[in-house]
Amino acid sequence: MAAPATSETRSPAGAQLGAMHDLELTALAAAGDRRAFGELARRHGSAVRALLRRMGAAPSLADDLAQDAFLAAFESIAEFRGEGAFVGWVKRIAARLYIKRWRKRAELEPVEGEDTADASDGEGDAALRIDLDGALAALTEAERVCVSLCYGAGLSHAEAAAALKAPLGTVKSHVKRGLDKLKRRLAAPGAPQTETGRRAGV
Repeated sequence: MAAPATSETRSPAGAQLGAMHDLELTALAAAGDRRAFGELARRHGSAVRALLRRMGAAPSLADDLAQDAFLAAFESIAEFRGEGAFVGWVKRIAARLYIKRWRKRAELEPVEGEDTADASDGEGDAALRIDLDGALAALTEAERVCVSLCYGAGLSHAEAAAALKAPLGTVKSHVKRGLDKLKRRLAAPGAPQTETGRRAGV
C-alpha cells in the first residue's frame, strides 16, 4: 500500500511554486509546506538583507538576522493574514530583531523638530538605490535606523517609537532630519523633493 501523501509530497513542483503569488505560497506554508516557504525566502531574502544593511547591520549580521527573521516568520506564518505584502511583514520582523541588538549599545537622543511625513514603502531603480546607500551612510546612526524603520520596514512612527523604546517626538524628529538630508543628496536639480522616501524605497 502506498504511503499517505504528506504536505511535502503534495507540494507543487519548483516551476509551479515560482509562478505562484505570495498569498498562495503563504497559504501552502501555513499548511506545512516547507518548499512553498522556501520559495518565499528565495524571492524576498535579498530585500530583507538590504533593509538590515541599510539600518546599519554588517553583511554577516544582516545574513544571520534575515535567516532568523524568515525562521520566525515560518513559525508564525498562521498569523499572516494577507492584509499587506508578505515581504513587508518579514521586513518588520527583521527590523525588530535588529533593533533588539541595536538598543543594547545605542540610545536615541531627543532632538528638536516635527515630522508630518507618512511612512511608506516603494521601489526605485538600481542607480537610485546605489545613491541611496551612500546617502544613508552619511546619516547619523539614529537617523538611519529611524528612516529605515519607517520607510523600509513600513512601521508607523508610533510603531517605530515602541520598537526603539523612545519618545514618539524623538523618532519623528530623527525621521524628518534624516529625510531632509536624503532629499538634499538624492533629488536632482529642480526635481520634486516630497517623494524621496517613496521613490527610493529606503
